[in-house]
Amino acid sequence: MADRQDAGSPGAVVVVIPTYDERENLGPIVRRVHAANPTAHVLVVDDNSPDGTGELAERLAAGDERVRVLRRTGKAGLGAAYVAGFKWALARGYGVVVEMDADGSHAPEDLPRLLEVLSRGRGDVALGSRYVPGGRVVNWPWYRQWLSRGGNVYSKLALGVAVNDVTGGYRAYRREVLEALALDEIASQGYCFQVDLARRAVQAGFSIAEVPITFVEREYGESKMSGVIVREALLRVTEWGLRRRGEQLAGLFRSRRGGRDAN
Repeated sequence: MADRQDAGSPGAVVVVIPTYDERENLGPIVRRVHAANPTAHVLVVDDNSPDGTGELAERLAAGDERVRVLRRTGKAGLGAAYVAGFKWALARGYGVVVEMDADGSHAPEDLPRLLEVLSRGRGDVALGSRYVPGGRVVNWPWYRQWLSRGGNVYSKLALGVAVNDVTGGYRAYRREVLEALALDEIASQGYCFQVDLARRAVQAGFSIAEVPITFVEREYGESKMSGVIVREALLRVTEWGLRRRGEQLAGLFRSRRGGRDAN
C-alpha cells in the first residue's frame, strides 16, 4: 500500500499492531488508539488472516490516513511481524515506535503515559508493566499468572536484566533503540521475542523504564499462546543465561591471569 503522508518529524509516533484473525478486535482498538493520541499513526501488520482482518484493515486505511497496512503472505509468528513493522517504521522516519496487541489486552488509554516517559527523557524504552506497583492483571486464570510471573523471575535472574516484566509486550521505543538492535538477527517469537529485545536493549546501553498498566485478558478470539512458545522461551532464555555466565567466568579468568602476569 503506498504511503499518502510522510511520517515527518522526529517525534512522530506509529503504533505497530500485528494481527492474525483479529477482525472483531481491530476496529475498536484502532479507534481507542486515536482517542488516546489523535496524531499517532497505526500500522496493522496482518499475516494473511483467513477471517478477513487484512481486508478490514485496508478499509480502515482507506478512510483514515493515520492507518497503514502491511500485508504479509502467511503466518510467520509475532516476532517476525513486529520486526517487519519496525523496519517499515524506521524506513519512513518515525521517531517513536510502539508495540501493541490487537486483542485489547494492552489499553490504548495507557499510551500517553508511555510516550510521556520518552518525551521527558526518563527512558529509551517505556515498558507497560504488570509487575510493578500499580500494575495488575485482570481475568487471567491462576496458572497463566503463575506461568507469567515465573517466566519473568527466571528471565530476570538468568539474564541479569533489572526488568520486572521482561516478557511484557506493550512498549514504546525511541527509534535509536531499534536501529541499534540488529533486527535481522532476531528470530525468536512470543514471550521469547520480548525477552530478546529487552536484553539486547540493555546490552546496548539503553535504559528501560517500567510504567504500571492493567493487563486485561481478551474478550474476543483465541489466545495465540501455546506450549511451543513457552518451550522456546525456556530453552532460549536458558541458553542466553548460560552464555552470559560463561562470558562472565571467562572475563574473570582473564582478569586474574592478567593480574598474575603483572606480578
